[in-house]
Amino acid sequence: MRTVEEHQAVVDALLPASPRETVPLAAAHGRVLAGDVVAAVALPGFDNSAMDGYAARWAEVGGAGLPVRLPVAEDIPAGRTDVVPLAPGTVHRIMTGAPLPPGADVVVPVELTDGGTDVVELRDCPPAGSHLRRAGEDIAAGTVALSPGAPLGAAQLGLAAAVGVTELPVRRRPRVLVLSTGSELVAPGEELAPGQIYESNSTLLVAAVEEAGGSARRLHFVPDDVDQFLATVRAELATADLLVTSGGVSAGAYEVVKDAFRTLGTVEFVKVAMQPGGPQGAGTVDGVPVVTLPGNPVSAFVSFEVFVRPALRRALGHTAPDRLRVPARLAGPLRSPAGRRQFLRGRYDGGVVSQVGGPGSHLVAHLARANCLVVVPEDVTELPADAEVDVVLIEGALQ
Repeated sequence: MRTVEEHQAVVDALLPASPRETVPLAAAHGRVLAGDVVAAVALPGFDNSAMDGYAARWAEVGGAGLPVRLPVAEDIPAGRTDVVPLAPGTVHRIMTGAPLPPGADVVVPVELTDGGTDVVELRDCPPAGSHLRRAGEDIAAGTVALSPGAPLGAAQLGLAAAVGVTELPVRRRPRVLVLSTGSELVAPGEELAPGQIYESNSTLLVAAVEEAGGSARRLHFVPDDVDQFLATVRAELATADLLVTSGGVSAGAYEVVKDAFRTLGTVEFVKVAMQPGGPQGAGTVDGVPVVTLPGNPVSAFVSFEVFVRPALRRALGHTAPDRLRVPARLAGPLRSPAGRRQFLRGRYDGGVVSQVGGPGSHLVAHLARANCLVVVPEDVTELPADAEVDVVLIEGALQ
C-alpha cells in the first residue's frame, strides 16, 4: 500500500511547470507571475503631501509663537505640475497627493487652521517632516516590485499598474480534461430511473480545477465499454495537459477506467493508505498525464485536494501550493481506522473544530457544510475531546 506522500510525489512528477505567456494587465487577475516585474518609476514618484492642509517651513510655524497668520502664496491641487518654490514667510495651500513645493518641510493639516485662502491662521503645528510622502519611500525605480510565484490578486495588480506595467508574464493555465464515469449516471434535471443517480463529480471537479488555477473542460457520459472509452478519451487528449477521471478504479467488476488504461500499460493503479480515497491511479495516456480518482463524491473531492490541487499549483509556479494548515482542538472525541490517514470533514471556528457528519465517502451534503479537513495520522485510532489535531482549511463551504 502506497503512502500519501509517495502518491503525492508520483502525481507531482507527472506535471511539469506550465509554459510562460504574456497577458495584458487586465487579464492577469488570479494568475501566477512567471518573471520579475521591475519598477520603472519610484513610488511615490515625487515628494507629496499626505494631508489636505498648508505646506510650510517648520522653522517659521513650529515655534512657541503660535497662532501665526501667514499669506497663502499658492494653491496646489493634486495633479498640478508647475509647482513653484515656497517663498520665506508664506505658505501654500496643498491637497493630498499634490507635489510638495521646494523649501517646505511640514504640512499643517487644515484642521489645525482657520482654512483661509488668502491669509491663513495656523493654530498648531505638528513636528517637522510630518504629513510628507518622500519620493521612493515605498519602492525605488529599478528595483523588483513583484517576484515569480506571486499570485496576482488586487494588491499585486494595483502595484503593477502603479509602476507603469501594461502586461505581465504568467504561467499558462493547465488545460484539464475532466471525465466522470458510471453507467448509473444521469445529467441533472433528467428523470431518474430506478438505480440511477445525478452525475455530480464532473461539476465538483471542474470547479475544483478552476479554483486551483487551471482551465477545465468536461467530457460527459463516455460509454462503459473499454474500446469506446479509449477511443473517445484519446480523441480528446490532444488539447489537454492533464486528464482527471473519477470512478471506475475500484476492485470490483466493470471498472472501465482501470480496465481500459491497463491495456495501455502506462497508468498504474494502487491503494493509498488514506480514507476516503484509497483506490488511486496515475500515469500517462499518449504522453498526457492522467490521474484517476475514486467515484464517490467525497473521495473524489478529498483525493483532488490531497493529490491534484497541489500538483496543479506547483505547475503554475505557486511558491506555497498547499492549503493552509492550522492546529485546532477537537470539540468532541473521534475514532479512526488503524493504518490509514483519515481526512474527516469539519467546521473550524476560533481554534476549535467539530466533525461534520460521519466518515462515509458518499456524504456530499456534509462535505458542502465543511470548511476544513481534519487530518488524523495513520497511527492514531482514537482521540478525546480537546485533543489537538491538524486541520486543512478549504474554501467554498456553506455558512
